[in-house]
Amino acid sequence: MGDLTASLNFALQGAGYNAIDPERVRTMVGHGARSLLQRGLAANGVEADAELIEPLYERLVEYYAANIAVQSHAFPGVIAALERFRDTGWKTAICTNKIEGLARPLIETLGMSHLFDAIVGGDTFEKPKPDAMPVLGAIEQAGGTAAGSVMVGDSQTDIDAARAAGIPVVAVTFGYTPVPVSELSPDRIISHFDDLWPAVESLRAAVAS
Repeated sequence: MGDLTASLNFALQGAGYNAIDPERVRTMVGHGARSLLQRGLAANGVEADAELIEPLYERLVEYYAANIAVQSHAFPGVIAALERFRDTGWKTAICTNKIEGLARPLIETLGMSHLFDAIVGGDTFEKPKPDAMPVLGAIEQAGGTAAGSVMVGDSQTDIDAARAAGIPVVAVTFGYTPVPVSELSPDRIISHFDDLWPAVESLRAAVAS
């Protein structure tokens, strides 16, 4: 979040607008960089159109690409959780609304590329989340099937995308959402990635019963 906040504020301040507080940025993400800029401009009292956003978008993306993982790091427990799932035969994929050309180098820089069978960005398919298209596309690219798949997310966008794809969703409490995930009705809620395995197992048991 720190790198994304820095990139947003670099674009905004370079155009003469005020920076956005990091905690406020946490409530703005999830729909891609253009949406983030639109919300950042709205916080400055500006109703933006494409003509205004596009040069700021290019400035944000250029800065973010050059500072892809200065402050970014994996959440506690996520690497161990991914390794456990993969060791037991699960396919794993990323489905993000970050453009694929930024998502891939971020994961590579964090040294996590080997943990994923597919990486899908907001521009990989015709539509981003919350449409089902990128979710189902990520599953297919990873070599999996929708039946038996589980989405792990942190926002309304993720939950809506999982619902659209017809798969259950586990929501984390420490992500980027303006409201608590408990209000968004995911199938399971976890507060640490150490809890992901039992959450997924309980979903599988519920389906089997």
